[in-house]
Amino acid sequence: MAEEFENAGSRQTASHALQIAAALGVSLLALAVCHSSKSEEAASASTPTDNTVLRVCATAKELPYSASDESGFENKIAKVLAEGLGRKVQFVWSQKPAIYAVRDQLDKNLCDVIIGTDTSDERVLTSKPYYRAAYVFIQRKDSPLKIDSFDSPDIIKAHPIGFVQGTPAETMITKLDLYNDNINYVSSLTDFKDKRNSYTRIPPERMVGEVASQKSELAIGFAPEVARYVKANDALKLTVIPDNNVRSDGAPVPFHFDQSFAVRKGDKDLMIAIDAALPKVQGKIDGVLKDEGIPFEAPQPPT
Repeated sequence: MAEEFENAGSRQTASHALQIAAALGVSLLALAVCHSSKSEEAASASTPTDNTVLRVCATAKELPYSASDESGFENKIAKVLAEGLGRKVQFVWSQKPAIYAVRDQLDKNLCDVIIGTDTSDERVLTSKPYYRAAYVFIQRKDSPLKIDSFDSPDIIKAHPIGFVQGTPAETMITKLDLYNDNINYVSSLTDFKDKRNSYTRIPPERMVGEVASQKSELAIGFAPEVARYVKANDALKLTVIPDNNVRSDGAPVPFHFDQSFAVRKGDKDLMIAIDAALPKVQGKIDGVLKDEGIPFEAPQPPT
């Protein structure tokens, strides 16, 4: 679950950041067996005693990560993980953004695992990372601007530039003194919705589409969030941003983030099982990422 409200790395720990939310009564269990998913409301009455089921915290409307029709790439990874554990996947759907999954789903015992959490998230137990995701530049292939890093001279020529506030991209755009020139455009991508005391997501398909339609010369996004839409348009290209950026004061600004599965801190047995299953399913996970068009790299070795 690629984003940025609480943590810029994924929407899950946002949560990117992305970031990046059992057993039931007889009738509900029968429904779950038929559809292999259930709502938060149904899950609230459940107790996690069935070790043949993997209850996955999932967002109902947050593509490309997750959707109630199970078309999100993290839905597919969840199925691969469940298979590796010898369990049946059961999605526990939330209507809230995935940035709230830990607080409103996992910690309330409504589900047992979150897909796509930053490996460093201290609120949860995280598995060994299964891929490392980067932020990327999005341009048209026919753009005359040569941009492959924030040091590229052409970056100051790009206008307007799409980016998500609260992410590493904003930090570097500010360093380059391009923030004021682009913030009104960025706000337009959410139709100028008020962000105070709420999470407002820029639709990734819209940000990518603006580049395709030449309304924007450059966009900066988290690869897992934008890759699907870039892959679908032959006019566009992704360029992975190098992970060597620093703020004006010299402090590092990470642009690459290891991604893991997350469980509650007390669920050590489940985490041991997930780590043991990872080598068996890593190839299939890589296949899902490649099909999605996500440029990924091997996770960093532990320090």
